[in-house]
Amino acid sequence: MSRRLALITGASSGIGLALAREYAANGWDLALVARREDRLRAQADQLQDQYGIDALVIPADLNDANAPQAILKAIEADDRQVDALINNAGFGLPGTYAQTQWQEQADFLQLMLTSYCELAHRVLPDMQARGFGRIINVASVAGLVPGTYGHTLYSAVKSALIKFSESLHLENKSTGVHVTAVCPGLTYSEFHDVNGTRDKVSQLPKYWWLSAEQVAEESYTASQANKAVIVPGLWWKFLTGLYKILPHGLALAITARQSAKLRNTETPASTDPR
Repeated sequence: MSRRLALITGASSGIGLALAREYAANGWDLALVARREDRLRAQADQLQDQYGIDALVIPADLNDANAPQAILKAIEADDRQVDALINNAGFGLPGTYAQTQWQEQADFLQLMLTSYCELAHRVLPDMQARGFGRIINVASVAGLVPGTYGHTLYSAVKSALIKFSESLHLENKSTGVHVTAVCPGLTYSEFHDVNGTRDKVSQLPKYWWLSAEQVAEESYTASQANKAVIVPGLWWKFLTGLYKILPHGLALAITARQSAKLRNTETPASTDPR
């Protein structure tokens, strides 16, 4: 098989699906991971028909600690190797930290941080040995600005993914493996429907919003160019740049005022990973 394979988690909708289209349009085969098998298979069939590539469907719940190893075994059983890993699966928890159950937070950490790190750890040695690899960790501008009310572990995890990606980027500069953290701002997807904030975020200015396709295109370009961290969209580049020069106390105060526009803090806690 001459085409390279891109493994994409959270691939059934939003940024993950847009990334699948971007990689397929650039001639990559796909290994698509998400919980919703029927939807995933429908998307895989469409991508194969449209781009003439092969798409392997791997239903998996990355809340499960055994999922990363099972995903890679499924790829190996298909006699393929991972040439690009795109860690994208994610979800958000509504409410404050004390309003949630610990198991919800533990599931959040497993999916949003541990699974990303484990998948990267498992595919990296073979990428280094072949002298080629691409790893994209989908983080967020939330990891570049002060923590916000109701985003208790979300911002912390996204910040960790950025630092993790920066270190991996430096460690692999001479190996042929490119590592990139992508930090989108508000992006049109199902994410805000799942975490119960759609009514709030829909009131924000249109220029705050990115399309999933824009994020995917900028992510692919940055990965190929081996950029360590990117922020898609001019507005978000400006905003994150501004936060870097503001005194931290002022930045935290501004972020606190914005939190009420983005979070339904009294919403009962629930989870539904993409």
